Amino acid sequence: MNNNQLTKILLTGANGQLGRELRLLLDSDRRFEVVYTDVAELDITSREAVDRFVAECRPHYIVNCAAYTAVDRAEDDEAAATLLNTQAVAILARAAASCGARMVHVSTDYVFDGQACRPYREDAPTRPTSVYGRTKLGGELALLTTLPGQAVVLRTAWLYSPHGSNFVKTMLKLGRERNELRVVYDQVGNPTSATDLARAIVTVLTAPQWKPGIYHYADEGAVSWYDFTKAIHRLAGITGCNVQPCLSSDYPTRATRPHYSVLDKAKFKAAFHTTIPHWEESLKACLQQILNQQPH
Repeated sequence: MNNNQLTKILLTGANGQLGRELRLLLDSDRRFEVVYTDVAELDITSREAVDRFVAECRPHYIVNCAAYTAVDRAEDDEAAATLLNTQAVAILARAAASCGARMVHVSTDYVFDGQACRPYREDAPTRPTSVYGRTKLGGELALLTTLPGQAVVLRTAWLYSPHGSNFVKTMLKLGRERNELRVVYDQVGNPTSATDLARAIVTVLTAPQWKPGIYHYADEGAVSWYDFTKAIHRLAGITGCNVQPCLSSDYPTRATRPHYSVLDKAKFKAAFHTTIPHWEESLKACLQQILNQQPH
């Protein structure tokens, strides 16, 4: 690729919360030519459709933001989760290999069992406890096997944004509607702004040298869902809802969540010479966007 040539990117999952944040960044960056796709434009579970699309598009990079993320529903619909989280990644990776493209793929902290007591490094043993975690790990393995040396896996956690459905928006809604909420305090992780993760992906794409492999990226700091909720309400000025801590066992779900899934980001920071914002700083920025969007 010469210096005057635009970097062509095929982005999947472009209508999701991460995809929408990436659109904002990539549209304003003149170094890129981007083909945005979601399910209406490209069925990534169809090998024929992907092969045909990629052969015509001939991207330099495929950035995969598509995923089956309904963690509890996946327990009863393993076939659908496997199709999107594992098989589709393998299909995209084979298509990338056929045209010499590189690939950036987003994965999850759910590949770990959550039994650790210190932040997980990239080389920590993976022991997913849910269908979602197993199928996402399957996608990682398929990608790294099919596209060795040409793939980056970014594991992230607790993603939220001003768009779509996510924990932050749910807690804002419930905080305004209810007098009391019970939120688990024995699950600890890294709340991560989709805006920050989108910036991290652009950092990977524009680095002077291609640095393949698995990386952890999440916002700095660790917090429980309970304390995260308290911060959401405090920063949004919600005072009429009494938030109480509870145990995971008091709030059973179909899928088992990791009790501790804090990610160690040292490898990413060293490789890409970057700093990462603290989760509360990024939460403030996201809440400001959400509140600005709402009618006064």
